[in-house]
Amino acid sequence: MPATTTETSPRSRRARASRKDGGAASALRYGRLVAMGAVAVVILIAGVWGSWDCAQHVMLSKGREQGTMTVSRCGEESCWGPYEPVSVGSTARKRVDIEQTVAVETGKTYTVVVKPGSGEVVRTGPAGLLHAWVPLGGALLLASVVVAGGLRMTRSAWVLGGAGIALITAAWVAL
Repeated sequence: MPATTTETSPRSRRARASRKDGGAASALRYGRLVAMGAVAVVILIAGVWGSWDCAQHVMLSKGREQGTMTVSRCGEESCWGPYEPVSVGSTARKRVDIEQTVAVETGKTYTVVVKPGSGEVVRTGPAGLLHAWVPLGGALLLASVVVAGGLRMTRSAWVLGGAGIALITAAWVAL
């Protein structure tokens, strides 16, 4: 008659221990996925939020004052010059301000739209639209790093990064 033993083999003890540890590892893995997914979403929302301040005026310009601006002088943060209206109901102004960036040069004339209730203008056309969305391009690049490293989704990260690079490059070429 074979002897029955109540002891378990080392193999079965390891299997039971790994099942217990597997639950904790799964919880940590899902927690990491949720946290990194939330970080990536927050980065993208911040990019849209940062871009929308200028992009709304460029994209939704119907019914707003549209015209041209000739840059006469530039300070540290802004450039200014006279505004000539193009749209009906728009009035000429001796001075309007535009944010100083690499997209603005003294002596050049740009098509612009006036921000409602202010003397500030934003560039329109393809260059203005692409320039307005540059913060989103930066957010796409940053989110791609989080998606690749935190979520381990390399193909999605390449798509996000490629879209960010394409947007920033298109804005640079359009200027």
